Parts: sequence; C-alpha cells; structure tokens
Amino acid sequence: MALENQSEIVKKSITVGFLFESNKDRLKWISLNGDVGFEKEVTNRNIHRPGLALAGYVDLFSFDRVQIFGNTEIRYLKHLPYEDRVKGFETIFRFDLPCLVVTNNNALDQELIDMATAHGVSVLQSPFETTKLTYFLGDFLDDQFAPQTVVHGSFIDVYGVGILLVGRSGIGKSEIALDLIERGHRLVADDVVMVTRKGEGILLGAGTDVVKHFMEIRGLGFIDVRSIFGIRAIRFQKRVEVVVELLEWQPEGEFTRTGLDHGHISLLGVEIPHVKLPIFPGKNITVIAEVIALDYLLRHYGYDAAKEFAARLEATIASKTRGKRVIDYFEHDFE
Repeated sequence: MALENQSEIVKKSITVGFLFESNKDRLKWISLNGDVGFEKEVTNRNIHRPGLALAGYVDLFSFDRVQIFGNTEIRYLKHLPYEDRVKGFETIFRFDLPCLVVTNNNALDQELIDMATAHGVSVLQSPFETTKLTYFLGDFLDDQFAPQTVVHGSFIDVYGVGILLVGRSGIGKSEIALDLIERGHRLVADDVVMVTRKGEGILLGAGTDVVKHFMEIRGLGFIDVRSIFGIRAIRFQKRVEVVVELLEWQPEGEFTRTGLDHGHISLLGVEIPHVKLPIFPGKNITVIAEVIALDYLLRHYGYDAAKEFAARLEATIASKTRGKRVIDYFEHDFE
C-alpha cells in the first residue's frame, strides 16, 4: 500500500524567539526584557500556570512548559510582602523555565523582571485575558508539535471533500488532479503532501513552501496552477477525508463491487476512508473521483447507497414477488 512506509515526523522543540515573532501580531505581546532568553527552547506543547510553585509547592511543577501569569498569579504576588515575592520567584527560578507570559497587561515588579533577566528567561506581556491567550497560544503550540508525515500524491478539494490521490509514480495522479482543476475543483498540493494530525481525529493536508501549487506534468514539465487557472483553483490547506489509491487493473485483484465493505486506512493513527480504484485506458477517473466525493457527502449525512440497495433487495426477496412483472402498466411516453 502506498502509505504503509510513511514515517511520522514530530517536532522536538521551538525557540522562544520563534514563538515570540510568530505570535507578535496575533497576541499583541511585547518583551519586557528585550531578546533575553530568545535562544531557549520550548519542548512541550502544553501551558502551565505556576500558582502553586510561587507558593512553594513544586512537587508537581511542570517547569518545562510556557508559564502563564494571569490575574490570579499577579494578585497573589501583590498580596505578598516584597521579600516573599522575591522568594517565590527564587523558588521557580531553581528550574529551567522556557519563558514567562504575563496576561491582561499586568505589571511585574522591575526587580522580578531583573531576576528573570539574570536567569536568562524571557518575560512577555500581552493585553489579552488569560483564557483568550491560552486558547490562541495553545492552538499555535498544538500546530507546532503536531505529528506530521509526507505523502507522495495529489491532494484535491472536490466539492468540499479533501481527496488524497495516491499510487505508484507515473500512474497519472497529477493528470487526474489537473483534469479535476479544469472542471472547477481546487488543488491543495501535488507530488509532496504534508499531512498533519490536528487534535485526535483530524488530518490536515498542505503543500510545502517550495512546491506550493506547482505541478509536474510528464511530457510538459512544471506548470503554475495559480497563474494559469487563477486563485479560485487553489487552496492552501484542507482536511484529508478520503484516500483514493490508484491501481492497475488486474483480473485477480480484489476490488469492492457492492460498497458494503467500506475500507479504511490508518494515517498518523487516524482512520480514513480508503477506496482502491482500478484504472485502465478509457476509464474516466475524474468523474469517478467526483462521485466518490458526492457519495462521501451522502454517507456523511446518513445515506448509504449500498445499504439502501441491500435493504431493497432483501425486501423484494421477503415479499416473494419473484416471477411477477416489475411494471404492470407502461404509460404513454409523452416526453
């Protein structure tokens, strides 16, 4: 199978500097101590609020995470005498923290910021409330640390359904994708498809920065789909919903005839509908790909044509009407 040998790619870390620069516009934050600690690495996708650690309890202190100082932490510090505030910071700086993020534009004592600077820890300040910042920052970190894999294939948005075409090199994936684009569908990526697991059950596919929406057509060379067909013919990412594997027709091959046994394939631990599609000269794969997308939508909304046909067949057999005329009377055809 074309996807069996795909290896999972997991990012191990990002720098605090990359975290800061990537979210300057989104989180509206600033650094309170310049570029101090920007070389430090964030190795955990989760976020931590160090309230208990500031109070002296560090047995369960998740120090390797981005530390969020919200209203609760700031008001707790202000409630303490100055010496105890310093002691609380000395407690958490016994650990190797990646960075501190202060929400709601709360202010920290300059002495505490100086302590962070002395320990090489960046202090970032955002006007966002803690819940909002945690949501956006958590979403960004989830993306950065999400498992990825590279799939050799063509990825097309067909009627809003993300269809990933796979198969051996030279079988015609790009040509089918080009035909679908000509019929008004949208190219996400060709040849190199980056698939990322978002959350527990969602796969997102996208192209690479280098290839983007270029396609290689054998005998023609590289073409720029966006320049030829316009912005309507592309999109930058799409959920992977169906994997269509193109296979040469073989009389002894195992291909479904009824559709009652829907196949699935595991990609990054997520089960995705899998269609094995035999091809041979003259077969209109483009139209079949459109039908696969429409059939997926029907099943998504609760209608399964294969099950409906099986139910009708069983009902006919049970009614014992075999041998009777299917149509008793033919109306005049006035069309």
